[in-house]
Amino acid sequence: MNGYKLTFYTQQGRVHGPLSIAEWLLKEAKAIGIEGATFAAAQGGYGRDGKYHSARFFDVGEQPVEVTMALSPEHSDQLFAKIAQEGLHIFYMKIPVEFGITCEEN
Repeated sequence: MNGYKLTFYTQQGRVHGPLSIAEWLLKEAKAIGIEGATFAAAQGGYGRDGKYHSARFFDVGEQPVEVTMALSPEHSDQLFAKIAQEGLHIFYMKIPVEFGITCEEN
């Protein structure tokens, strides 16, 4: 299948309602039928502000996180529409890819 590898970059402490942005993205991806997504925490990094962000012993709120998924163009359009509807500003990378499952019969 052809589609996209979509990766969102945010921080653990960024929230939308009661959920972190990462949790919200996972919830919305599942709700529109995206079959899988991965959430991963990073040791550290810096964003547009140039400030270094990392997990600290007492505060993990600034820990960088990634949410990655492979999805169809239609699901991509649906997810970006939902993000726009909610007024969220999230940095992302969207890369055209071929994806599938090995040894699966068509």
